[in-house]
Amino acid sequence: MSGLPEGRVVSLQIGLPREMRTASNREWRSAIVKEAVTTPVRLGAENFVGDYQANRKYHGGPDKAVCFYSREHYALLGPELGLPLGPGAFGENLTVTGLPEESVCIGDTLQIGAARLQVSQPRQPCANVSKRWAAPTLPRRMEETGWTGFYCRVLEQGDVAAGDTVVVVERPNPDWSLRRANDIMYAKLLPVDAAAALRDVPLLSAEWRRILNRKLTASAE
Repeated sequence: MSGLPEGRVVSLQIGLPREMRTASNREWRSAIVKEAVTTPVRLGAENFVGDYQANRKYHGGPDKAVCFYSREHYALLGPELGLPLGPGAFGENLTVTGLPEESVCIGDTLQIGAARLQVSQPRQPCANVSKRWAAPTLPRRMEETGWTGFYCRVLEQGDVAAGDTVVVVERPNPDWSLRRANDIMYAKLLPVDAAAALRDVPLLSAEWRRILNRKLTASAE
């Protein structure tokens, strides 16, 4: 399809859960700290080889097999918050360029190296990001800007490497950009009709459907 965005993998990161300490010396366990890999890495059904998540209730699984984040956002958020942010800072597997949230849609099929992925949902900024950087306002700022990153499920397994081109090869939901989805999810006052429409978007992750259902139920009470 013509007119679809094309990006590039700037850096590929993998890592296993480890014990860490917060700025207040509280112990916590996470795989948010990942190491860059310069050689091709095999992407399986739910993970890159050598990568895993500490809390599988909220991270990982078929709908969140691969996490993406845009390098361009780091260049803006880092100076704004006074943090040394760069590839892998938010624990993403793939730091990319050319794929901001407004140009990627729910259900997009992406070809990267030998693997084929499908966009399932925007990332939801969590407390682990703020704990890693001792920045309590960071998750909220990611929501406000819409610079959340996103998750994909794996359609075809294969090797992926830094430098690979990311090609959008199919777009079944062109009206549903990740930026639009974020604007609905994080609106101060839930836009009920839009939230219901987002919930019903084909190929949206099960988790986002559940959250939107909860929000819609609460708004009706």
